[in-house]
Amino acid sequence: MSAEPVSVEESTGPDSSRDSEAGAGWVCQKPGTFNDLLPDRVADFSWRRPKVLWRSRNDLLARLFGDPSNEIRRRCVAALRDRGTPAGFTVHRADSEYSFALLGDTGEGDRSQYAVVPPLLHAAGDTDFMVIVSDVIYPAGGSDQYADKFFRPYKDYPAPIFAVPGNHDWYDGLRGFLHVFCGLDADCSPPPWRGPLSFLPRLLWRDPDDLDHAALAEATNHYRGAPGQRTVQPGPYWAIDTPPLRLIGIDTGIEGTVDRDQGRWLRAVSSGPKPKLLVTGKPLYVDDDHRPGPIEGGGTVDEIVQDPAHNYVAAIGGDIHNYQRYPRETRDGRTIQYIVSGGGGAFMHATHTIPKVDVVDEDDFRCYPLRGDSLSRYSKLYGRWLRLPRLFELTPEEATAAVQHRLGITPGRGYGGDGPMPSRRARFVAALLGVPRDGRARSVRLPVRKLPQRFRSELSDWDDPPFFKSFLRLDVTESRLRIRCYAATGCGDHETAPPCEDEVTIPLR
Repeated sequence: MSAEPVSVEESTGPDSSRDSEAGAGWVCQKPGTFNDLLPDRVADFSWRRPKVLWRSRNDLLARLFGDPSNEIRRRCVAALRDRGTPAGFTVHRADSEYSFALLGDTGEGDRSQYAVVPPLLHAAGDTDFMVIVSDVIYPAGGSDQYADKFFRPYKDYPAPIFAVPGNHDWYDGLRGFLHVFCGLDADCSPPPWRGPLSFLPRLLWRDPDDLDHAALAEATNHYRGAPGQRTVQPGPYWAIDTPPLRLIGIDTGIEGTVDRDQGRWLRAVSSGPKPKLLVTGKPLYVDDDHRPGPIEGGGTVDEIVQDPAHNYVAAIGGDIHNYQRYPRETRDGRTIQYIVSGGGGAFMHATHTIPKVDVVDEDDFRCYPLRGDSLSRYSKLYGRWLRLPRLFELTPEEATAAVQHRLGITPGRGYGGDGPMPSRRARFVAALLGVPRDGRARSVRLPVRKLPQRFRSELSDWDDPPFFKSFLRLDVTESRLRIRCYAATGCGDHETAPPCEDEVTIPLR
């Protein structure tokens, strides 16, 4: 690959959040048609329910007693090999030019997930396949949730869908995921804990649900039964090899560690000069933090990505529910695009808590939603939740000024001149909701990102626009890879022509 620089392009389409408040979705002229796609009864998803917390208990058990995902995965992969999965867990495609959609953390089954569907079909409905990266099904990966949270939302997407599992997909031992995406009906549990206290996690661990084969077959045939929609992927980790680019998806389990067998496979499939793109359940750079991804037995995923002999051009991860991009220059002078794409439907993780970035130049960093829009959305959420709207609620302009003041950055959307000096109230709310001061990360005083997920989820979900969801369209030719991030605001104004929030073109030769 040549040293030709990566180009960052400016969208010539409709206004984005960087252009105007209307482009961000703060002003909606008409409601979104996604409401017509919803089931007759939308489940009231809430982490406050004891049943939901109990079904998700495997996350806490994995953190307390050790993540059993690696051992369970080895058993599942052995069953797939016995069945005759493709060699090297690789799908080969002869396309020299093609496109695919990518979205992460989709499956809450509520309005914020369905709001992504119309813009996705308009901007990426003609792509050759789709990839879901992390957390296909919330809250606990149950097979009984696939009808309304996977098959129904994407019934009109005409091409195959591949996926890499997230931590929530693992809460049922990956059984539902393996059945739907890999065609494997196998219970690879129980977890192999050892030691004097092993009886505790063995006793409390949630076993996979029994599969309702008839219901799953009916959902498949009814919603995604067309021949062009069906595919069977090789396993929970896989590669799609094409002449210009190799797409590699890895399974990071509950805690983010890759097992040693998958690590050996990743090193092998990463060899050679062909350009490669990594898709992972856990991002390698996120929130101005490097999370290299440990491999069982030694080494990290990012060591493999940064090795010049492997020629990776990008690494895209889910898990965090927003969009971020970090163009990192390697020691040999290449640029690798590290991207977070987790805005496919689940509750939004704040971006205003991201400090002024150090891992790349702040001017090169991109995020969606913009920090000011994130702070404004959260301020309205807390104003309503605490019944103190006059204290908490900040307009997008007030929130943008407060972020600019505390971080010392040029805002993503300007308001003319140097912008107004934020009021004392705006500065107070920004500090309370976790905007760092002078670029230094500080602990969040109110629950925005730092508390356990069951509280964070409950306090950062809403069912009215703007949703600030997003998805990617990737176009591949023999000479370049073009990545565009599109917004899904939930506004009817943006469904047929969704705003392009970020765009980058990477040379492949």
